Amino acid sequence: MGFDQYHEPANELSDETRTFARMIMGVIEEAEAIGWYEQRISVEKNEEAKKIMHNAQKEEFKHFAMDLEFLLRRKPEWRKIMKMVLFKEGDIVEAAEKAEKAVD
Repeated sequence: MGFDQYHEPANELSDETRTFARMIMGVIEEAEAIGWYEQRISVEKNEEAKKIMHNAQKEEFKHFAMDLEFLLRRKPEWRKIMKMVLFKEGDIVEAAEKAEKAVD
């Protein structure tokens, strides 16, 4: 895999920005892996194999959560939006719109 994740010259980016880009890629890659396991689990007939895949998917979700938490600790406005949307009852879009207005 190449290092084409940057949209600006890497040597002009700060260490902090390059780390941030790596963690964003981590979130993307973990989300992809979670999705791939979901597809595999849905078609797998062997129960033992399916159990192993479920376990692996949980590991990917843990990695996704850690990467996301790392990013949220560096972006307070993102954390504020997340707190207003996640784990709330009611309309998701409405909650997101309220959260977006709260950080404007």
